[in-house]
Amino acid sequence: FPFPYTPYLIQERFMAALYSALEAGRVGIFESPTGTGKSLSLICGALSWLRDFERKKQEEEARLLALEGTGQEGKKLLTSAEPGHPDNKGTAGEPDWVTEFVQKKEERDMVDRLKEEQIRRKKREDRLEKIRHNVQLKYAAKRKRSEEDETKRLLQLGKEILSEGAGVDVLEQLDHSEEELILAEYESDEEKKVVSGLEEDDDDLEEEHVTKIYYCSRTHSQLSQFVREVQKSPFGKDTRLVSLGSRQNLCVNEEVRRLGALQLINDRCMEMQKNKHEKKTDEENEGKKRRVSCTVCPFYSYEHMQFLRDEVLVEVKDIEQLVALGREAKACPYYGSRYAIPAAQLVVLPYQMLLHEPTRSAAGIKLKDQIVIIDEAHNLIDTITCIHSTEVSGAQLCCAHSQLLQYMERYRKRLKAKNLMYIKQILYLLEQFVAMLGGNVNQNPSCQAVSQTGTVLKSINDFLFQSQIDNINLFKVQRYCEKSLISRKLFGFVERYGSPATAVKTNKENQKLSGLQNFLLTLQQRSDKEGDLPVEAENDQLRTASPLMQIEGFLSALTNANQDGRVILNRQGTVGQSSLKFLLLNPAVHFAKVVKECRAVIIAGGTMQPVADFREQLLTCAGVDPARVVEFSCGHVIPPENILPIILCSGPSNQQLEFTYQTRDSPQMMDETGRILCNLCNVVAGGVVCFFPSYEYEKQVYAHWEKTGLLTRLAAKKKIFQEPKKANQVEQVLVEYAKCIKRCSQAGGQMTGALLLSVVGGKMSEGINFSDDLGRCVIMVGMPYPNIKSPELQEKMTWLDKTMPRAAGQAPSRVLIENLCMKAVNQSIGRAIRHQKDFASILLLDHRYARPAIFNKLPQWIRERTQVKPAFGSAFAELRKVRLVSYVLL
Repeated sequence: FPFPYTPYLIQERFMAALYSALEAGRVGIFESPTGTGKSLSLICGALSWLRDFERKKQEEEARLLALEGTGQEGKKLLTSAEPGHPDNKGTAGEPDWVTEFVQKKEERDMVDRLKEEQIRRKKREDRLEKIRHNVQLKYAAKRKRSEEDETKRLLQLGKEILSEGAGVDVLEQLDHSEEELILAEYESDEEKKVVSGLEEDDDDLEEEHVTKIYYCSRTHSQLSQFVREVQKSPFGKDTRLVSLGSRQNLCVNEEVRRLGALQLINDRCMEMQKNKHEKKTDEENEGKKRRVSCTVCPFYSYEHMQFLRDEVLVEVKDIEQLVALGREAKACPYYGSRYAIPAAQLVVLPYQMLLHEPTRSAAGIKLKDQIVIIDEAHNLIDTITCIHSTEVSGAQLCCAHSQLLQYMERYRKRLKAKNLMYIKQILYLLEQFVAMLGGNVNQNPSCQAVSQTGTVLKSINDFLFQSQIDNINLFKVQRYCEKSLISRKLFGFVERYGSPATAVKTNKENQKLSGLQNFLLTLQQRSDKEGDLPVEAENDQLRTASPLMQIEGFLSALTNANQDGRVILNRQGTVGQSSLKFLLLNPAVHFAKVVKECRAVIIAGGTMQPVADFREQLLTCAGVDPARVVEFSCGHVIPPENILPIILCSGPSNQQLEFTYQTRDSPQMMDETGRILCNLCNVVAGGVVCFFPSYEYEKQVYAHWEKTGLLTRLAAKKKIFQEPKKANQVEQVLVEYAKCIKRCSQAGGQMTGALLLSVVGGKMSEGINFSDDLGRCVIMVGMPYPNIKSPELQEKMTWLDKTMPRAAGQAPSRVLIENLCMKAVNQSIGRAIRHQKDFASILLLDHRYARPAIFNKLPQWIRERTQVKPAFGSAFAELRKVRLVSYVLL
């Protein structure tokens, strides 16, 4: 395998296992601890396979085309396709000559297809080669763009000069500025074939999809990091890579970017495209009254996007470089990158774009016979569940109803019958949803108290029947919302008239709109009184998105199959605080389509243990043949003596360590935890990270230590930091923590470093590295079991017990709870070792970790080196040895 340096043995094994999984079309679960060069192994292993696959394919094509001239190809293809005798009758009982004719036609078609493909490939390679080596071509394109800009500017200037003498027209134009808020005539799919997103002359941009690898990860920063690794790899120069992202990340039109909320940016972009497609018909019917806004996006230009597409394919670029290129080329990076997908060999994209089918098809992603690699996949099941679960509050439902009602009243005479019908259906749906929460849609939700508080779970069908909306075709309503851009129009309407400061022209209009203004005002004032947000922030919140956008997601969720989800009615103090939530129970239904279409799927991560969840909840439920599933787990690159994992069963005063909900609040248990930490801080230099099961428990223990004086003893050796709840404060705490450790190691006084009190599942248990001195010891207090009283979790447990077989005598619900707990533990303790020369000790404070069922769920590389210590004394002696080793290593 080509590699930028001599690979570790485990990297070679990883790449070999990956190559054979791709070759055999398997579904692989690959685990490689962080710090073992997983990204490079994925890149070099997968791209080596792709390079070999393309070479074999071209050799096969050349062989078949060579045979064509000799007239042997028919015979050859026949023997390879049909191993039987040529004089046999076909399967359907056709005579020999019919079978032979059909086969010959198939062969001719295949040869023609191969020829076309060769021509296309040659054309593409020549075009990209030209761009790669001809700098003049780039400058010519750049000069042409600046000439076009200058021409546009002069035309605009001419229009402005002309309009100065035509005051009446200007006034008339202002009168019609509201036109863009009115819904265009809607025709459903039965009446009209949907127009594709491309212009007629955009056919050039559509190509045949070559075999490619789709690589996806959780965040844009992880994707950018991966692209940088590709650039450094031996494949960096000659791989056609395209980075995909949302419009929020890729849009270069400042007017659209300023909208902020993703849904608003999406809708505005779609509207501008629609305007561009309707421009031609508008020009043809100039005499008619204009019905749409004439704003089109200056970056959505066929020629410029073609240039951008080729530039993207010539050289590997990450999202930031793509956006910079889009600005320079005056071309849309969002669409330019999408047009590059067919010819790309490696497509880098976020989870959501791949796992959510509507987003996938909108982006032009075709998975048939392709390779999918999902990295950082330890929480893949949760991710799929979250993408397809959605929640709407009573306040949002009432607000959307009020806005839509006012909109309908204002434009009733201008709206076509079809639009009015759908608007009335949506109003009815909103009314019924609020009624299900025990409220009335015509009253302020913040002032309506809910009589029966609590949480109720219903199946989708029960919810539809009880809310009396089972007679409405939700698929059609969902399609209408999507195609008519109603939420965008509604947002424009509220933006125009929702603000109390806006002057409206006539008294009649004032009366109609005062309801909406008052409603928005009462929401704003109430929130301000409660001290949730200052008025400006509340205004921003109202501005960011129309509540209808969120509700569209909920309507879409209700179209899932009855058995695959539940609707949760969460009735709180007021209707405004109450909510409706759709919970997806079976993520496999959405993952099944990915697995079925792809040639091979690789699910990879640093800590994939326990893998039973992936096998049973995701793959078996998705109908994957167990023989197709392959597992690979490799060890770490660090020597065995560089890590010391200990399961501690009792503390310094022989108190048994068992942090159950019943025992963990006792003063004795909190004191014992404090004593363990005091002893450790005396012998461990640098940073100590201590993970608690929850924020509440961490707060409780901290307050107890403060009261008993234990905190003062700890602070004498280590400066204490606490993980903040707010995400925007995490970076600051980490910077201070790192500075303190560095200062202490240089000063060499009594203070030996810092202690960071963190939370499992918090901001610091995932994605943040405690390498070297930042994490010389990681402590896990108790076992972070999820809250089994949560209605969502209870429903998931019930569903699993009904649909899954018992595993090793254990109920599936019990296995789920243990797996959720151990996934969280593995994520947290894996933070400490980040590279080959790193070293750390890991302490698991609870005797239950020693139980075989739990112990076997630790990552293999940690499990192999773990020691179970019944008493604190022997554990402390081992930790002192690590201290001596650290002095030698330093």
